[in-house]
Amino acid sequence: MSEQNAGSNLKIFALNSNKPLAEKIAAAVGLPLGKTSVDRFSDGEIRINIEESIRGDEIFIVQSTSAPVNDNLMELLIMIDALRRASADKINVVIPYYGYARQDRKVRSREPITAKLVADMIEKAGADRVIALDLHAAQIQGFFDVPVDHLMGAPLLADYFLTNGLEKDAVVVSPDHGGVTRARKLAEFLKAPIAIIDKRRPKANVAEVMNIIGSVDGKRCILIDDMIDTAGTITLAAQALKDAGATEVYVCATHPVFSGPAIERIEKSPIKQMVVTDSIQLPEEKQIDKLVQVSVGPLIGAAIKRIHENKPVSPLFKNRFRGIEADQD
Repeated sequence: MSEQNAGSNLKIFALNSNKPLAEKIAAAVGLPLGKTSVDRFSDGEIRINIEESIRGDEIFIVQSTSAPVNDNLMELLIMIDALRRASADKINVVIPYYGYARQDRKVRSREPITAKLVADMIEKAGADRVIALDLHAAQIQGFFDVPVDHLMGAPLLADYFLTNGLEKDAVVVSPDHGGVTRARKLAEFLKAPIAIIDKRRPKANVAEVMNIIGSVDGKRCILIDDMIDTAGTITLAAQALKDAGATEVYVCATHPVFSGPAIERIEKSPIKQMVVTDSIQLPEEKQIDKLVQVSVGPLIGAAIKRIHENKPVSPLFKNRFRGIEADQD
C-alpha cells in the first residue's frame, strides 16, 4: 500500500521494546515510522518527545511489554499520554507481547490480577483500541472496555510448516489441557490429528508423570504453546514424546520469552527445531541454531490497514497467512 493509499492521517510510532518488528509493520503498511525520541532524565525517569505534529491523526503505537517489562510498560503509558495531550484523533496500541498476562485470575488468597490492572492502566492513559497477539488467556480481551483485536499466531506458524512440507505424518500436540484450542487451530491448518499431554502428580513430593492422550508412535510431533518462558514444561514434553516413539519433535510458540535456563534446556533437549515469532526482540546470545523466527510484521501490518480502512480483521484468522491475504476480504 502506498503512503497516499494509506491516508495522510495514519501514523505509526515505535518505542524501544522491539524496533525491528515495528519497522517491518510500517513497511507492510507502506509508511515510514513516526519521529519520536525516548531517553532518560538523569534520575532514570523516562522522557518522550514526539517530533512531528499528530493533531487529528490516527496513531498506532507498537510496544511489547516484554523484559524489562516495567520500563516498557511505563514507556507505553507515557507515550499514550503524550499523544492524547497532542490532540491525536485515535490512539491504537499494538502490543505484540502482553506482559503481566499470566496473573489473569486469583489462584490463591490475597493475589493480584495484574492482567486486569495493566489493562486498566492502558485504558486510563487514553488508548482507544488495543491490537494484541496470542494473549496468554483469551478472556483478557474482556478486561478492556475499548475494542480489542486479538490476532493469532497459528496462521503464520502453519505457513512455515506447510511451506517446508512438515505436515506429512504430523501430530499437533498440546503440552496441557489449557492449550487444546490452540492446538486444534494449528491442526486444522495442517490437516493433522491432535494429541494432549496429561501431567499428573501421583502424590506430594513425587515427580510429575506425563501421560500422552493420542497416538504419537512413528509420527512427527509438533508441540504448540503461546509462550516459552523457562522451557521446563516444553522440554520435558518433548522428551516424553520421544520416549513414546515420536520420530521428530518440533516446537512452535508465538512468544519466545526465554528467561533463566531456557536456552540451555532447549539446546540439550530432543527438540529438532523451535519455530517462534518476533513478537519479542531476542538478543544475539539467544538466537541458537535450533531456533527459527517467523515475522508477525506482515500480519500486524495487514490488521492495521484493515482497521484504518474499517474492514473486517476476521479473514486474517481463517486463512493460512502468507502476507498476500492482507489485501483480500
